[in-house]
Formats: sequence, C-alpha cells, structure tokens
Amino acid sequence: MTTQKIQEERVQNLNDADLGEGDYVLYWMQSSQRAEQNHALEYAVQRANDLEQRLLVLFGLTEDYPEANLRHYAFMLEGLKDAQEALRKRGILMVVRKGSPDEVALDVGEGASLIVTDRGYMRPQKRWREQVAREAGCLVTQVESDVVVPVELASGKQEHAARTLRPKIGEYLEDFLAELKPTKPEKQSLDMWSDGLDLSDIEKVLDGMDLDRSVSALSHLYKGGTSEAKKMFRRFLKGSLGDYVEHRNQPQTDDVSHMSKYLHFGHVSPIWLALTARRAKTKQDNIESFVEELVVRRELSMNFVLYTPDYDSYSNLPDWAKKTLEEHRDDEREYTYTRKQLENAETHDEYWNAAMKEMVHTGYMHNYMRMYWGKKILEWSNTPEHAYRTTLYLNNKYFLDGRDPNSFANVAWVFGQHDRGWPEREVYGKVRYMSASGLERKTKPDQYVEKVEKRIAASG
Repeated sequence: MTTQKIQEERVQNLNDADLGEGDYVLYWMQSSQRAEQNHALEYAVQRANDLEQRLLVLFGLTEDYPEANLRHYAFMLEGLKDAQEALRKRGILMVVRKGSPDEVALDVGEGASLIVTDRGYMRPQKRWREQVAREAGCLVTQVESDVVVPVELASGKQEHAARTLRPKIGEYLEDFLAELKPTKPEKQSLDMWSDGLDLSDIEKVLDGMDLDRSVSALSHLYKGGTSEAKKMFRRFLKGSLGDYVEHRNQPQTDDVSHMSKYLHFGHVSPIWLALTARRAKTKQDNIESFVEELVVRRELSMNFVLYTPDYDSYSNLPDWAKKTLEEHRDDEREYTYTRKQLENAETHDEYWNAAMKEMVHTGYMHNYMRMYWGKKILEWSNTPEHAYRTTLYLNNKYFLDGRDPNSFANVAWVFGQHDRGWPEREVYGKVRYMSASGLERKTKPDQYVEKVEKRIAASG
C-alpha cells in the first residue's frame, strides 16, 4: 500500500527516547481536532502500520484552560464528537478523558510504543508537550498541521510585520500547499478501550464539568466540527467569495468565511481551505486576498506567539509604541469608561455599542469592526496598560475564536505591534488612530448597527 510521506519539516522529536515496549501507537490529539487533512494523525497511522500495531487517539479535556468558558467548551466538544465519529469510520478509536492533557497523555501513554502529538504555540500548550516529553517512557514526536508553512521554517525570529513575513512564506508556499491523502490503518482499534467520556450527549458532558457559565453557548448559531466547517465554507465560496475584495472591510455585509473559529480549534485545515478556495470560479484577486488573510496574516500571529514570550502582555509592544503611548499617558480623554460599562455596551458611540453587542450575543464581530472596537478602548481608558488588559479580557471571554494566536496578535496590533508610526495625535501618540467619521466615510455603519440589532432579535 502506498502512503503519502509527511514532510520532514513538519516533524520534530520532542525527546531522545527510543520506541517503548508498548503494543499501540498513541496519537495525543490536542490542537488539531479533526479526522482529516491532519498531518499528525496520518503520521501516527503510518507509524502504527510500520510497527504492525493499532492506533489509539486520545484527547485530554481540562476544565480550567485559561479564560475558557461554556461558550468555548460547547463548540469544542461538538467538534470532538464529529472527529470521533469520523475516526470510527476509519476503524480508529478516539477516547476523550477528563484531566490535565499532559497527565492524561502520560497515563494512557504508559502502554504506548510511541506518542505522536500535534503542535500548539501558546504557553499552556507548549508546557503540556514539554512535560510529556520529559516524563514519557517512549519517544514523543510532534507533527505540525495547523499552518501551511511550518512556523520555524518560514522564519527563525519574530517578524515585524506581514510585509517581512510574506516573501519568506512565499518561498515555501507551493511546496507545502499540498492535499494530504489519508493512510488506511492496517489494524482497527475500535475494541481496544472502553474508557472515556460519552460524547453522544454533549449537554450531559458539559453539565458534569466545572466551567465558567457566565457566557452562553452558541450552538443555535454555530456548531463545532469539521463537517460543519466544510458546509459553511462551501456556502461562502458559492455566495460570498466573489465579493471578498470589495466587501472584506465592509461590516454591514456578510461576505466572510467564519472559518477563524474552526481554525482556532483545529476543526478545519488551513491547507484544505486554501486549496478549495483556489479551485473556486471567481476573480483571482478575491482568491488571492482570501489566501493572504488565511496564510500570511494568520501565520504572522503564530510567529508572534512562538517568538514573543510576553505575547499576552503590554510589555511585548515595540519600543516606539511604548514610548509614544507613555508620552501621551496624561492626555485628557474626552470619554472614559470602566470595563463593566464597556462590557455592557454603555458608551456614547452606537457603532461601538453594536460591535460589543454582536460580540456578546454571537461570539463574532466583523474584522473591520474589531479594529475600530479595540482602538476605541485604547482611547477611552485611563491608561494604555489598562486598555490592553481590558481589550484582551473582552476578546478572550466572548469571541469563539478568542484565546488564539490571532487574538493576541490582533490586540497587540491595536497598540502598535506589527504596524508603524503614524502622524501624532492626542492619547494615541503615533499609534494608528480610527474614528467614527472614518468609519462613516469608508463603510456604512448605520446599516451595520441595523444588521446587528436584527441578528440579536432573531437569535433570541
């Protein structure tokens, strides 16, 4: 049987151990929560076949991931259920167990000859993998599957902006933008384990978890999972990609893919999205603009969190931004609001309030409004540090795609990261400014407000 070799640049051994004496290969799934177009999964299948062993897939379900709440867990569990069912059709057992992911992986990994895992770039994800690599009694191999071009191959340092990363990604793009064919497991594993959560009743699983329930789930609007992501993306290709360039920065329209939430949980492959978009029958500039956002802009955020230890703190900002904001720290603010007032959408600005309501009620906000939303928090806060903390808090609490490399990079951008100096003004200094009049000049914010009100009314 022929198999498609996984590019070696995606594969990294995390320890120097040998293969263990176990009788199965363990794929410890955490970041790439899908059963297709998943390099870590296919690598694990291939290694299991090489060793004439079965493959067990494991997911460790922690109840205390930083800033995660019911909204995030419901969407994630829907995706895990989808992945579990798809793997079952391939003869592969997937087990979801409660516990700290590293401890769960070490426990189940005791009987494994090899542990394969996917890659995460943020602090908790890296810490789990480092712990497993240190303590496992066998080889632990990491396979990178949630970016098109492996992050360290694209660049060995923090990039200043998309313009500096773009040519580096471009050098490798066509080599790595390749469809991944599934490898058939030679041994099925469906009868090898009886442990694990029953995902047939997600509500019951959620009821049994100690979660922050202050933010409601959104299953009536968006369901998690690869099958849902693919359906939504095909609707986007058919109805919206043709207007992507024209409408990408028009928040009163709906010509967006909604893929960021699925990408965040690894429910869909960015490679599959890019290849599928490239096959669409539309103007080339629409396809190129979409792929630019999906690959260059998104992978700039992975570069950012990987090479920036303080990616979630004000301290990560470039020196010029910190200097100019410090110089304007004491400027008079026409309006200031508390975090609670902002969270309750109680400002004088109806456009901003609509954006905040969209975020709270739908877990989503049009990307152009996200920029405006963040800039105004900077303008309306007593200090830039407080503004930074508030922006990140609200972002991570309400967005389905919050707590993501994109989140940390986008919030940092509001304060000058991945940007340049602009003409100096009050409060902002040389950090880029956005205004309500600019919004009115470039978009149709009254229509956006109306759209949000209708959406909230319709969702109950």
